[in-house]
Amino acid sequence: MAASVPVEKTIYLGAFAHCVALAELEIVEKGAIGVDEHGVIGFIEKEVDVEDVRKRHEGWNDAKVVSVKDGFFFPGFIDTHTHAPQHPNTGLFGKTTLLDWLDKYTFPMESSFSSLDKASRIYTNFVSRTLSHGTTTCAYYATRHVEATNLLADICLARGQRALVGRVCMDTLSPEYYRDESVESAVRDSKACIDYVRSIDAEGSIVRPIITPRFAPSCTAPCLAGLGKLAHEADAFVQTHVSENTSEIALVEELFPDSKSYTHVYDEASLLTPKTILAHAIHLSTEERKLVKERGSKISHCPASNTALTSGCCPVRELLDEGITIGLGTDVSGGFSPSILEEARHAIWTSRFVAMGTPAAAASSLNNAAKLSTAEALYLATRGGAAVVGLEDKVGGFEVGKEFDAQMIRLGSVPEEGDKEGVFGEDGAGGPVDLFGFESAEEKLEKWMYSGDDRNCVAVWVRGRLVHKTTRYTA
Repeated sequence: MAASVPVEKTIYLGAFAHCVALAELEIVEKGAIGVDEHGVIGFIEKEVDVEDVRKRHEGWNDAKVVSVKDGFFFPGFIDTHTHAPQHPNTGLFGKTTLLDWLDKYTFPMESSFSSLDKASRIYTNFVSRTLSHGTTTCAYYATRHVEATNLLADICLARGQRALVGRVCMDTLSPEYYRDESVESAVRDSKACIDYVRSIDAEGSIVRPIITPRFAPSCTAPCLAGLGKLAHEADAFVQTHVSENTSEIALVEELFPDSKSYTHVYDEASLLTPKTILAHAIHLSTEERKLVKERGSKISHCPASNTALTSGCCPVRELLDEGITIGLGTDVSGGFSPSILEEARHAIWTSRFVAMGTPAAAASSLNNAAKLSTAEALYLATRGGAAVVGLEDKVGGFEVGKEFDAQMIRLGSVPEEGDKEGVFGEDGAGGPVDLFGFESAEEKLEKWMYSGDDRNCVAVWVRGRLVHKTTRYTA
C-alpha cells in the first residue's frame, strides 16, 4: 500500500520550477529540496552542491539523494473535476451535446458499475493513468453504487493518490434503471460512503469524501436540500456542475421556476459553501458570479470538455479578476484526456478564443487582457487546484512546511548528428519534446508545457512517497 510505505529522508537535487504567484514562475536551475520522514519539505536551497547541503543541515548526512537528469522537478498536478467511471468512454462524444451525450454514453456505462469486477478493472486503470500524467490529487465522481464508490476510495488509498471520492446522486430526469429510489436513499447512501471513506482514512490525509449531486436537472429540490443538510452535518466537500450548456440552463429554469438562477438553486439548498466545487461555470451571470464569490465556492475550469461538447468558452480572466478561486479539471469523458498538462494548454487556447471573440476584438484588435499566460495556466494546474480542493496550505508549490507532492520531468536532448534511428533521445526519455541545447531554462519549461505528455513524467511522489515510476526513472 503506497500510502503506508515509510518515507526515507531524501534530498531532491537538480532543477525545479513552480508557480509562486498567479503570473509568476520561479525556475531554479541547480537546487536542493530536503524532504523529511513525514513527506514534509524541511529546507530548500538554490545553486548548491549536495555535499555542502548535507553538512549545513544537521541530521541529513545520510539522506538519500534523488537527482533529475535533463529535466526538472515540478509540483504534482491537481484535477479538480473528473468522472472515473466514464474512463472507457474517453474520446467518445461524436456529434452529441451535453444532454444527448449523457443518455447515449454516460448513463449506460455508469449503471454497469453494479459489477465490482468491472469497477475494479476500470478504476485501477484510471487511477494509474492519472498518476502517470503527474496528477497527485483528483476530485473523482464515482457512480450511485455504494460498494463501487467505496472501492474507488480503497484504490486511491492503496496507490497513495490524494482524492476526493463522491457517490453520484440523482433522483429524477435520469433513466429509471440508474437513479436513486428516493430522497431518503440518496442521503442515506451518500452518508454510508462518507462514513466508509472516513473509516479507512480518519484524518483525510489521502482520501476524503465529497457529496456529489450530479447537477440540478437530475435532482429534485428535496434531494438537493437533503444533500445540503448532510454536507453541513458531515462538514463535507460538495461537487456538482453549473451553467455548462445553454440548453441545460434553460432546463434548470423550467424545473426550478421560483429560483433566480441555476446558481441560486444550489444556494437555496445550502449547497453553495466554501467547500463547494462548481464544474464549468461557463455562462454565469454577473449576479451568479457575485453569489459564488460571497459564498466562497470554487470553480473547476474544464476547457477541453467545454470545447468537445460545444458548451462554450469560460471567461476565466474575468472570474479571476473578480476574485473567484479556479482550478483545472479534465472532466473525463467529456474531456478526451486524463492529463492536466493537456488541460492547461486548452485553458490557454480557450482564453485566446475569448480574446478573439469579443466585440472589442471584432471591432479593432485582440482583447489581450483575456489571454492566460503559461505561468497562469500552470498556476491553475497546481496552486489554483490546491485551493479548490482545500489543500492550499499543504501542496501546490515547493515551500518549507508543505508536503512534497511532485513529479520528475525529463526532456532529453537532440544529439549533434540528429536522430537517424528515430529513438529521440536517451531511450526515448525525452518524449515528444526536442531540445537542441540553446534553450534557456524558461524556454525548456515552455516547450514541455506546449509539447510534453506523460512520456516526460518519469516519476511521481505524494507526501514524499514514490507512487508512480517508469522504466526511465533512475534515482
